[in-house]
Amino acid sequence: MRRDFEKLVFGEVKNELENELIGMGTIFDVLEGTAEKNDDPASLKEDSAGMNKVGTPAVGRGDDGAVGKGSAGVGQVKDADGVQMPQEPQKPDIPRKPYNIMAINFETLKASGKSDPLYTMHEYFSSVQPTATNQYTGMFEGCNLVMFTAEGFSPYVISPELTPTLYKMANEGFVFNNFYNPVWWVSTSDGEYVACTGLIPKGGVWSFYKSAENYMPFTMGNQFKKLGYKTKAYHNHTYSYYRRDLSHPNMGYDYKGVGNGLVIKETWPASDLEMIEVTADEYIGLEPFHAYYMTVSGHMNYNFGGNHMAKKNRDYVKDLPYSDTAKAYIACNLELEFALGSLMEKLEAAGVAENTVIVISSDHYPYGLEKKYLDELAGHEVEKNFELYKSTLIIYKKGMEPIVVDKTCASLDIIPTLSNLFGLDYDSRLLMGSDILSDLPALTIFSNRSWITDRAMYNSTSGKVTFMDGTKQDREYVSLVNKIVADKFKYSTKILETDYYNKIGLPEAEPR
Repeated sequence: MRRDFEKLVFGEVKNELENELIGMGTIFDVLEGTAEKNDDPASLKEDSAGMNKVGTPAVGRGDDGAVGKGSAGVGQVKDADGVQMPQEPQKPDIPRKPYNIMAINFETLKASGKSDPLYTMHEYFSSVQPTATNQYTGMFEGCNLVMFTAEGFSPYVISPELTPTLYKMANEGFVFNNFYNPVWWVSTSDGEYVACTGLIPKGGVWSFYKSAENYMPFTMGNQFKKLGYKTKAYHNHTYSYYRRDLSHPNMGYDYKGVGNGLVIKETWPASDLEMIEVTADEYIGLEPFHAYYMTVSGHMNYNFGGNHMAKKNRDYVKDLPYSDTAKAYIACNLELEFALGSLMEKLEAAGVAENTVIVISSDHYPYGLEKKYLDELAGHEVEKNFELYKSTLIIYKKGMEPIVVDKTCASLDIIPTLSNLFGLDYDSRLLMGSDILSDLPALTIFSNRSWITDRAMYNSTSGKVTFMDGTKQDREYVSLVNKIVADKFKYSTKILETDYYNKIGLPEAEPR
């Protein structure tokens, strides 16, 4: 099957691609348990209650391009007396391509034959089902982005009393009720790699460090830099730790850490609040901007003796009904709350809060806490294979309507989801996660190759499969999903090993 890729990019052969994808009987049909396809893949399915497939209220664009719940009243500008004000004529919408793909001619790439070491990769990626653009595509187009990978962060930290800023962001933006943050092999570095690249790390190596040798076009830094954004990255610990001095500039950032330009007090752990206070003015006012932070205040060990942040914030948690260890964990994470409060104040003062998206996820669950303390914070015994990794993903913009998402998702899905929300030009086939808001069925992968889909949960350690749709047994389904998962591990590793993105004709690929 050959495709006219130039026309495809402009949406001129939409029906051809749809027919091909349907005819292929893609592996994602297995995850859905059906070969039925949506008549309009560019929009999410809605039920009679007006809820879309991910369990969220239908969202419409108003006349001003704003996105809100429903369409009634959206986009009307009124003065203080409630009189509708005249508006400038709106520019016509530019038609979006039907799928999040780029003009990669896999047929030409495969023409070199099976002797080409990359042949099997071309075959694999050309067969992956791309995600369709949807009602959320471009929702944040043109906005600023401040993104955090938060050290040891977890839902147990969030409360309306102690962390009002975090609570607001977690409940008034996208609300992901079933988000997981698996632990990978190189703890923080691998967790950061997954959140920043949408790829599964390779076991036995520092994948982020290794990626510094490669072309990484889908990181937020590189995608936004191409659009003329100011792109900054910061880490409030030694700048070269895990060789971030190599990986982070390669992601498209002007990067600072302690030792190469970030000057903060030397404490362990260091203050997230102080990092925000000395860096935010470097990019606020230079719109459009994208800043990325790897925080450290939430780092283990969790006690009031050796943890400076826990000691600093001890009074805030002294009356909580928890052990000292659990209280120390919350106390050091309060520094992230204070940092976010300071950031929002600065954004408000500059008049850009409503045009800035905040994204927060953790590098991993707080494994520095013994299991009994996690159980204490959760209020029940935490299940070890799945629930242990359940976490929080915050995607928030001031003034947006809350959008509740029940679909199972994970840190692998952050990059494709953000790429779609910002209307960026990316290829969804080349990432190991997928746009959470797309109509692809859920697939959440853990480092031990356990998985969760819309239909089932598979525990690779015990071999137990729990079907959630009433099915008693479906060995073929489990076998096929296991194959999908194995392929994602295999080809994600190959992307890292071969510098694959640099060898398939992607726009602005760098000669190496």
